[in-house]
Amino acid sequence: MEEALKASAELTEYRYTMNPGLSPLGEKWIPREPRSVASARRFVRDVATDWKATGDTPEIAELLASELVTNALAYGSPDVPASPVRVTVGRERELLTADVHDACIAIPRLRRAGDLEISGRGLAIVQDLSRNWGWTLNPYGKSVWFQLAAWP
Repeated sequence: MEEALKASAELTEYRYTMNPGLSPLGEKWIPREPRSVASARRFVRDVATDWKATGDTPEIAELLASELVTNALAYGSPDVPASPVRVTVGRERELLTADVHDACIAIPRLRRAGDLEISGRGLAIVQDLSRNWGWTLNPYGKSVWFQLAAWP
C-alpha cells in the first residue's frame, strides 16, 4: 500500500498536461536506432534557433533532448523495435517545451550515479538544467518533457 501511495505522489509531482495554449513549433518522428539521437538533437536545437530562443537556450535544449531521446531508445519499449520515438517542441508563453514520447509505460526514475559509474546521470542533468521537467502517461505510452525559459 505504501508503495502505491508513493507512486501516486510521484505521478502528481511529474505529471504535466499540455496547455491548450501551447503553440507547436515542430515535431519529428525518429526510428528506434542509436544513430537517430544526433538527428533529434539537431532538430531541437534548430527549432529553438529558428524561433529565436534567447541566450544558450538552443544548446541546452539540444543537450536535454539528447538525454531524453537516449533514454527513450535505451529503455522505451525495447521489445517493440519498430515503435518510433516522437520529439515535439512547443512554446507556452516564455517557455520552450520539448517532449519525447515512446511506447513504453514504465515511469522514468531519477537516480544519482556514483562517481565511477559511466551512466545514470541523464535525468539528473535534465532536472538541474531545466526550468521544469516530468513525465505524462497516456494510452499509447509516455512522454518525458522539459521546459526552458526561452523568450523574455
